[in-house]
Formats: sequence, C-alpha cells, structure tokens
Amino acid sequence: MVQYAVQHQRGDRKESHHRRLKLFERSIESINNAMTFEFDHLFILTDIGASEANRLSSFGLVEGASRIHRGQGTANRCFFFHNAMLELLWIHDPEEAKSEPIHRTRLWERSTNRNNGACPFGICLRPAKGAEDTVAFSSWAYRPPYLSETMSIAVGTNSDVLTEPMLVQISFGKRPDQYSGDKSQPLDHGVGFREITRVELVSPAANNPSPELQAVLETNQLNLRIGTEYFVELGFDGEVQGQQVDFRPGLPLIISW
Repeated sequence: MVQYAVQHQRGDRKESHHRRLKLFERSIESINNAMTFEFDHLFILTDIGASEANRLSSFGLVEGASRIHRGQGTANRCFFFHNAMLELLWIHDPEEAKSEPIHRTRLWERSTNRNNGACPFGICLRPAKGAEDTVAFSSWAYRPPYLSETMSIAVGTNSDVLTEPMLVQISFGKRPDQYSGDKSQPLDHGVGFREITRVELVSPAANNPSPELQAVLETNQLNLRIGTEYFVELGFDGEVQGQQVDFRPGLPLIISW
C-alpha cells in the first residue's frame, strides 16, 4: 500500500511536470508568434463614400490619403496611426469586384451581405523585420491589378467563410511612421492617439474559429469573443485613460483609450 502510494505520487509529479512543460512550450510559441507578426490594419466595409469617416473626423481623428484600387473595384478612406491604419472600404465598381481574379476574395459578397450575416471586416497583418517569408495562416497568393506583377498579397484560405473576417498578410507592409516621401501620412490626431494596442473582434460566430482564424489569434495581434453582432474594439495607447466612444450603429466600431 505504501509502495503504491509512493509510485502514484511519483506518477502525479511526472504528469504535472509534463503539463507545466507543455504550458511553457505554448508560452514560448506565443511569444515567438507575437514577435514574428505585427498588426498592419483593419478594414471595415461601408456604404459608397464611407460617410462614417466624417464622424471619426469630428471625433478628432485626422484623415489621411484615400485611393481607388484599380481593377479590384474598391475605394477607401483611411486614418493612420504610428503603428497601424484604420481603413473604411467600399465597392467602387461592382463589375471589377466580381471579376477574375478578384471574385475569390469574396469582397463583393462580403460587402453586399454585411447587414445579413457576413462579417464586414478584414484583419491585415505584416511580418516583423527578419520574418518576411513567414505567413501566419494557410493562404493563397492574391495578385490584384493595382500591384506590380512581381508582388502578391497572402489571403487566408478561409476567404469563402463569410462569417469570419477576411484575413490578409502584406509582406511589404510597414509601420506608417516609417513611410517616407510622398507616402507619408498625417499621424498627429486631435485626440492624441499614437498607436493601436488592442484589436478585439466581437462575432456571433466566435465559438468555432477556422484553423486560419485560430492561427491569427495565436499571433496575439487579435482577440476574439462571442457577441450578438459584429463589431471591433480598437484600443489605443494601452487604454490608460479609461475612456471609450461607441460609433455604432453607423459604424461597427468602439474606440477605447
């Protein structure tokens, strides 16, 4: 009986050590992922013209450059911060958005069904310096006409899953405060925001993430929680002031600082 108890205790210690080792390995993997990838930008699909951007400007954000994505059928209005960007995106040309090779992105379907169950967001990552050849999730190479033939964007293989955000990784992405020349953007905002430090997606479909979305969650650049409707919370500068503004229902966005 005593011998059995000692053996059982040793077994418990061995099992406990194994569990601690596994947790430690996951912790190291999580830290490595966080160092390998950076949050590049969030896009939110909107109505034509993204009039919601005017509310962001009235709040104190300074709007940066906008563009038409020739051949992709989309246009945008953007707000830049030191480390990342917020993009309001809409369908500019339906025929382009539905054409080859654009249709596989499902931007058209995502936009037209965003009030009928489709997730209206895109989560875009960039590799950290030295990890340019590493993609966070299973992907396919997207070559929109507005890019040179030698460039591509990695799009998650879950792009058909409209209940999840479109997942994108841009190998040539960089922090807006590293833009140079005519690419530089206004980074000083009336509300004083500098960096996006939290991105949290609230989703009715959060309970069963695809392997691609799970891989993004493991980079520690995105949090996910269940909710009755889609929206995103953006936290700025560590949210030390404890303040928040809700731009719903016009824009599925909450900003905390």
